[in-house]
Amino acid sequence: MLYQHRFSDDRPCELPNGKIVCVGRNYAEHARELNNPIPKQPLLFIKPSTALAALDQPLAIPRDRGECHHELELALLIGQPLSEARAEETLAAIAGYGLALDLTLRELQSQLKEKGQPWERAKAFDGACPVSAFVPAAAVGDWKALRLQLQRNGALQQDGQCRDMLFPIEALLADISQSFTLLPGDIVLTGTPAGVGPLNPGDRLRCELDGLLTVETTVG
Repeated sequence: MLYQHRFSDDRPCELPNGKIVCVGRNYAEHARELNNPIPKQPLLFIKPSTALAALDQPLAIPRDRGECHHELELALLIGQPLSEARAEETLAAIAGYGLALDLTLRELQSQLKEKGQPWERAKAFDGACPVSAFVPAAAVGDWKALRLQLQRNGALQQDGQCRDMLFPIEALLADISQSFTLLPGDIVLTGTPAGVGPLNPGDRLRCELDGLLTVETTVG
């Protein structure tokens, strides 16, 4: 099934599929669990639009490239262009808030890191960014009060408070926009809390965003 942005209230979303800008190590506990240093500025990488998939459809993960890990993240759907923006301008450019999985081939990523190479081979493969429908921004209150959770086969694996982000959304979007323009239809993944781990065929996942969204899916 071809991916297309959706709103959770079923109203039409005509924004095009754009790039996915991802932020690494934006939660201190996640950086520590992988023995990574705490970054002093946002660590950015990009997934292409071909990585997009619907989170409520069975997840297709590579079977021949080592472990594929789940990383649950708060996803921001951009509705207005942002270029060299000030932090106070950024929230108005968000069209919606959703959930996404930053699927990661962990062993391959470790090999790339050891060689000092980019991570895209481990994080930007087709289907590497399953995304939920987006809650319209007007329906979301203070983003810092949001909580995201992932259960795998009934067991809680990830439980994060968005207020614990090292780089808050306003500063994050402003920083990204200094390097490249964010366009309507782009998605920003804001980092994953601790608890990442491998996925196996047949796993059942339940992803929740603080009462606003609940998405259940399986690993194909």
